[in-house]
Amino acid sequence: MSNRISPTAFIGEGVTIGSGVSIGPGAVILGPCVIEDDVWIGAGAQIGAPPEMSNLPQNTAWSGELLHAGVRVGCGAVIRENVVIHQGSNRETTVGAGSWILNRAYLAHDVLVGAQTTISAGVSIGGHCIVGDRVNIGMNAVVHQRRIIAEGSMIGMGTPVTRDVPPFAKVYGTPPRLTGVNLVGAERAGHEEMAISILAERYSTGDFFLNDEALPTALGSLTKAIETWREFEDIRPVTSH
Repeated sequence: MSNRISPTAFIGEGVTIGSGVSIGPGAVILGPCVIEDDVWIGAGAQIGAPPEMSNLPQNTAWSGELLHAGVRVGCGAVIRENVVIHQGSNRETTVGAGSWILNRAYLAHDVLVGAQTTISAGVSIGGHCIVGDRVNIGMNAVVHQRRIIAEGSMIGMGTPVTRDVPPFAKVYGTPPRLTGVNLVGAERAGHEEMAISILAERYSTGDFFLNDEALPTALGSLTKAIETWREFEDIRPVTSH
């Protein structure tokens, strides 16, 4: 499938573009950057500026001065109008396959966004954050740097995410609070009703690490998400009260 790139888009050196890619008017894409197949990039999107870090050079990638760790936009992702995505400093800033980054959202350096995740309009995500697969972050939420939002969780509109969010949790409010399980998200992901119920019961008691040795069997298809969550270091989870 051929690409559809507006003549007013700027594609710098060091940018690799797959097939079936659409890039709108006034978009700026600077290298190093990889845009995989079937990506849609809206008007005015800005991808690949240097990390906002005072100890790193603010290079002019538009003139061919390529530095830093790059950006990768996965297959089938949608990057809407006026989104800003910065270069990674020690790893590629990444948008996973099939994810939607809605208008005016900002992904800072070294952010990793998983597959099939929605970052809503006006969301700002600080450097080095990890956002898992199938996450939904509501409009104008703000995520503090180096925070983890685990797979399948949902963040309410305007929430300041200053702590880490466990898998398939619902978090909202100021300060942010864990208010239960993202039931709809867990069901859509195909997880068993019993496993979802156990997760909800544990979260209601404030047990966000789920270290019970008997849990892996009971949690069924949720086990992988919980094990991944446990592997992160220096977790500071949100509270439920």
